[in-house]
Formats: sequence, structure tokens, C-alpha cells
Amino acid sequence: MTGVILVTSCAGLLLMWSVGIAAAESSHMTRDKALLAAAERNDVAAALQLLKEGAGVQARDAQGRTALMAATYGNHVEVAALLIQAGADVNAQDAMHNSPLLLAGASGYLEILRLTLQANPDFTRYNRYGGTALIPACERGHVEVVKELLKTTIDVNHVNRLGWTALLEAIILSDGGAKHQDIVRLLTAAGADVHLADADGMTPLRHARQKGYTAMADILLSAGARE
Repeated sequence: MTGVILVTSCAGLLLMWSVGIAAAESSHMTRDKALLAAAERNDVAAALQLLKEGAGVQARDAQGRTALMAATYGNHVEVAALLIQAGADVNAQDAMHNSPLLLAGASGYLEILRLTLQANPDFTRYNRYGGTALIPACERGHVEVVKELLKTTIDVNHVNRLGWTALLEAIILSDGGAKHQDIVRLLTAAGADVHLADADGMTPLRHARQKGYTAMADILLSAGARE
């Protein structure tokens, strides 16, 4: 009879322990989801409290986003700074292959970009097109972002899956205006290869001339470009 009581008691303790573990895990999941929601709405006070309560700074949602990634999508600088200070991974990529660095560069979110750069990011993490943060920043005319990225060790001549460098995208996908002219000037000054052609053998200079971008062509010629 004593043995039956002991077995029953052990079974009861095991059940209580299992229930306790499940409750703790559920509580953690709830805090993690709440942290993601707080980051999404830029609620710094809530995010700080949730971190103090043990919310996971590296936890992800169904789209693979961390709280920092959610904050970056919204360009929420204050909560992004808090999360990075708490150890959020600036290299963590979501289901779209965006990381805080890659998205900030492509979107022109200068302040968040600077925060990610202070956290020593991995420049060999690429977006869904196989590109660095620099390439879409050049394409979209984010001059100040380009300046910041060119202060780093990022590869100015990286070629993405389309066969394009940052210099080629600044020409091919732009309107040839003042912002993109500045970017072409910045890239050539930073060592961009003016002779590095696309997959069809078209050089930056040939693209500039074909599109009628005389100012860009002059910048490339000054940097040593030749047909």
C-alpha cells in the first residue's frame, strides 16, 4: 500500500512540474509576442518592461521577424536603439531575407542604419537579390546612407544575382538626377570599378551614354572609364 501511495505521489509531483513548465513556457511566449507588438508600435516603455521581465530579444514571429526587425520596418528609432542595447542581432534575417542593416539601407532609414553599424554587422549577409545594403541604397538615391556605408568595409564592387554592382544600379535604375550623380561620384571616389560590366558586357559608361545621362558619363570619364 505504501508503494502505491509513493507512486501516486510521484505521479502527482511530475504532473505539477509539467504543468508548471508549460505555464512558464506559455508566459515566455506571451512576453515574446508582446515585445514584438511593442516594437511594432514603437512603445519604448512597454518594450523596456518586457525585457526586464525576460522577454526574448531574439524571439521571432511567423514571418521570421525579431522585435528589432519589426521596429526597423516601422523606422522606430527609439525602440530599435533599446533592443540593440539589449543584445538584438542586427544580422538576423526574416523570411524575406531582410535584416535590420539590409532593410535600413534599402529604405533610407539613416538613424537605424547608424545604430546597426555601431553593432559591427556582417556585410556578407545578403538580401533576396544577393545584394548588400549598399546596392539598393544607391539605386534609390539614399545619398546619406551611401556615405555612411562607404565609411565601412562593405564591398563596393559586390555583384548581385542580377549581375549588377552598386554603380550599375545607380545608373541603370535611376533617373540620372542630382542625387544619383552624387552617388556615382561617391562610389567612384570609394574605389568602385568603373569598368566592371553587367552580365551582358555593358559597362557603367555605356549604360550612362545609352540613357543620355551626360553628367554621369562625365563623372565616369573623370574616374578613368573608357569604352
